[in-house]
Amino acid sequence: MNKPGDVVLGGLFEVHYSSVFPEWTFTSEPQQPTCKGFKTLGFRHAMTMAFAIDEINKNSNLLPHVSLGYSLSDNCGALVIGLSAALLLASGREEQFLLQQNCFGTPPVLGIVGDAPSTFSIATSDVLGLYKMPIVSYYSTCSCLSDQQRFPSFFRTIPSDAFQVWAMIQILKHFGWTWVGLLVSDDDYGLHVARSFQSDLTQSGGGCLAYLEVLPRDGEQTELRRIVHLIKTSTARVVMVFANEFDLIHLMEEVARQNATGRQWIASEAWTASTVLHTPRLMPYLRGTLGIAIRRGEIPGLREFLLKIRPDNSDNDNQGNNMVRQFWESTFQCRFDPAGLVEAGGALCTGQEDIEMVGTEFFDVSDLRPEYNIYKAVYALAYALDDMLQCEPGRGPFSGHSCATLQKLEPWQLLHYLQRVNFTTNFGDQVSFDENGDALPIYDIVYWLWLPDGRTEIQHVGEVKRSDSKGEELTIDEDKIFWNFESNKPPRSVCSESCPPGTRMARKKGEPECCFDCITCSEGKISNETDSMECTSCPEDFWSSPEHDHCVPKKIEFLSYHEPLGICLTAASLLGTCISAVVLGVFTYHRSTPMVRANNSELSFLLLVSLKLCFLCSLLFIGRPRLWTCQLRHAAFGISFVLCVSCILVKTMVVLAVFKASKPGGGASLKWFGAVQQRGTVMVLTSIQAAICTAWLVSSSPTPHKNTKYHNDKIVYECVVGSTVGFAVLLGYIGLLAILSFLLAFLARNLPDNFNEAKLITFSMLIFCAVWVAFVPAYVNSPGKYADAVEVFAILASSFGLLVALFGPKCYIILLRPDWNTKKAIMGRGKSSS
Repeated sequence: MNKPGDVVLGGLFEVHYSSVFPEWTFTSEPQQPTCKGFKTLGFRHAMTMAFAIDEINKNSNLLPHVSLGYSLSDNCGALVIGLSAALLLASGREEQFLLQQNCFGTPPVLGIVGDAPSTFSIATSDVLGLYKMPIVSYYSTCSCLSDQQRFPSFFRTIPSDAFQVWAMIQILKHFGWTWVGLLVSDDDYGLHVARSFQSDLTQSGGGCLAYLEVLPRDGEQTELRRIVHLIKTSTARVVMVFANEFDLIHLMEEVARQNATGRQWIASEAWTASTVLHTPRLMPYLRGTLGIAIRRGEIPGLREFLLKIRPDNSDNDNQGNNMVRQFWESTFQCRFDPAGLVEAGGALCTGQEDIEMVGTEFFDVSDLRPEYNIYKAVYALAYALDDMLQCEPGRGPFSGHSCATLQKLEPWQLLHYLQRVNFTTNFGDQVSFDENGDALPIYDIVYWLWLPDGRTEIQHVGEVKRSDSKGEELTIDEDKIFWNFESNKPPRSVCSESCPPGTRMARKKGEPECCFDCITCSEGKISNETDSMECTSCPEDFWSSPEHDHCVPKKIEFLSYHEPLGICLTAASLLGTCISAVVLGVFTYHRSTPMVRANNSELSFLLLVSLKLCFLCSLLFIGRPRLWTCQLRHAAFGISFVLCVSCILVKTMVVLAVFKASKPGGGASLKWFGAVQQRGTVMVLTSIQAAICTAWLVSSSPTPHKNTKYHNDKIVYECVVGSTVGFAVLLGYIGLLAILSFLLAFLARNLPDNFNEAKLITFSMLIFCAVWVAFVPAYVNSPGKYADAVEVFAILASSFGLLVALFGPKCYIILLRPDWNTKKAIMGRGKSSS
């Protein structure tokens, strides 16, 4: 179909969907192929371009004083015919076309709108791209066409498959579908999508493919049965299909035969708007289908333009009239040629039939999708041409700052302006092309609603687009969707359920990354996010919660006043202190009695005070360790016990000196054990321990330490001794004095006396040494707070042993047997004994 004009735009459309090629021989004349199967919607696509050009010619603001014409060709659904038509449109130009002269022939074609299939556009652009002929496709989506090195003159108003794949992945992410099946057609469209979808899905982390199958072109049943069986047995409940409606018909027939229910179908734009699948046999399986569709637009005035198409319209050329007659015959099921009635039957066409009374989709302009892209493609060429003709001489973009002129237009000049075109349609959509020739992409998200009366509505439920200002956006109104499942909720389609916080993902060997096991984090590690790949270690002072989803402060363990063990030890310490105070009070009250005076009362008082200090120093081992308590506990313990043992040692030495003085010539020894000497000896011995403690604290002081080697989930607060040598010297000095006291007391145990204190000292030192000998291995092998408890127990046990052994019998006599507490009784017993 042709329409003259100052500038002519070409168009390639599929008005017939099949063709018959004659058999050629070397002797016969070449014949043209015959196109069959009139396609009403293909004819409407062509008429949409005619309408757009007619509308532009009536617009005084766009291309004023220039008329556009068109030359529309039919590809008949065959690549060779489409390529041939494109070459015919681009060829036949004279070297120079002068508008002001009366010329015969067709004006040059500056740009082509089309073709529809990606394969056709690839072939056409491969050839016409060599001549920089602008081609604006309205339906070719193959992402390979974005290669401007190979296709420098190709543009399109439909989003590429790269964006379509991105949009599909966003839908999967929106509903949480990470385990999907993919079916593609066996052509450039399907195979390019398969490669792109696999790589993009993996890179985006949106999910994995349960299977990828290529649909057979010829509908081969064995292969289809295998594919449908795979769909039924797979755990993936979402099936995405990138194919045309003809491939889908064979597949869905097999789905119905095998009753493959319970699947959510996701449609690509190639079959989302197809009504050929809306049959009662297939809709039980396809209802609820979700897909992306070409952007729906509104073209005011198109229906009125289409209603004016009649066989007797003088505006059409001979070829155009032939197309209109075919449309008329297809619409009214009649024939203009009486001879055709014999073959096809039906009535004779008059050309006066009422077109408005026919319920045909040709006039339904409520869902214009490919037509809207055609409309935008024509306007893109028109705006580019308008910009080119408004160029001011001397300021042009070409060599020497020249401009293009209407008399000498070249396709490559229009190509330059087409790359920079930017306008907004009446529907509010912005149209511009990026460096790859792709327009700003936008898709509608649609849903197939199967109504009770058997009809199927394709409802708009959202959109996905990319804009210069807001980037990529996805919006879905889920309230409009009625899912094809009993729960009326989106299905779950995952290979493995998400790993909750507290676990990590462990890939299953030999399976896609979406198939994994959930492994609980090990002790001390957590994961606080869903589907964590790794568990993270808690900080040093923290430990994992029982659920392993967050870190909690480690339990702090030390010998506390609030726990039963600490309470018992504290009570024992205070009890010993009180008993020592009571004994001290008793001795003070009875200080003039023979029992108190006979046993060196001054050393006894000092011994009771030191025992009191021994009991109290055990409290330093209870409670949270701090620097001052760590430094003081061992110093106080060491000095208190040395003071105590020193008193006992001096008392033992006094007993031996007194006994020796009772013998002839032994009185001189008592001068070394007077009161001053006794006090001096105790002070010297105690000062040595004080010096040891001072040297220890200055050189390597004990400090509080957080110990985690005993328990991973606990912090054991303890005092490290700092210098082990210092601690050993401290204990060794106490042990040395204790052993010396024991030996001297043991030697004096049988000395004749009514009340020989040496026996008591021997027994007390035996208890003392036994306790501290047992303490060393117990202390070394006790962890954490129990080491402190062992030391406190040793302090209390040895202190109680000394208190009871030394002062128990004396208190018994003082309080309960006062008749024994006389000098006569003591001396009498001594004589009787001797």
